[in-house]
Amino acid sequence: MVMPLPAAIRARGPYYTVDILDQLPDDGNRYEVVYGELLVTPAPRWNHQELVARLFRIVDRYLERFPFGHLVMSPADVRWGQDTGVQPDLFVVPKAVARTMDWSQVRELLLVIEVLSPSTQRADRFTKRRRYQEAGVPVYWMVDPKAQAIEVWTPEATFPTIEKAMVVWAPVEAGEPLELDVAEIFRPVT
Repeated sequence: MVMPLPAAIRARGPYYTVDILDQLPDDGNRYEVVYGELLVTPAPRWNHQELVARLFRIVDRYLERFPFGHLVMSPADVRWGQDTGVQPDLFVVPKAVARTMDWSQVRELLLVIEVLSPSTQRADRFTKRRRYQEAGVPVYWMVDPKAQAIEVWTPEATFPTIEKAMVVWAPVEAGEPLELDVAEIFRPVT
């Protein structure tokens, strides 16, 4: 059951800020704002969380070998100004930023991963994707369980590269690229 927004917040009109996010109820929904647009999604489904966990393990092992960045799992706020606060499923920040342990320092993201679900697909595909591109996020993976594919976006891309076999992330700071077997990500639970 979704709780209604408090009257004081509804009265502020259709333009939301990160300050308003801080006042929203802790009701199990994920609240984000991009350029003043409020994005509300319910708690994730099992499949979504399974995919996030698999991706976390793979990327985390890679970053243990090449420790230039630190992997963070949502819920975790990334705020770019007063009208944008997002919670990517997974994201990598530079190691120096992670060492501050200060959310206000999280501005530069090296990799963003969002797992699509019916309730997040529109926001992840359009609203948030455009914001990630504008912020200069070098690589954005949109993991599509229905298509069993990963869309790879870069800041300059008009269309994604759609990978169904192998996704490669090759940060310049690493000694070798991360090669991700797409079929392994979508395998059934055994």
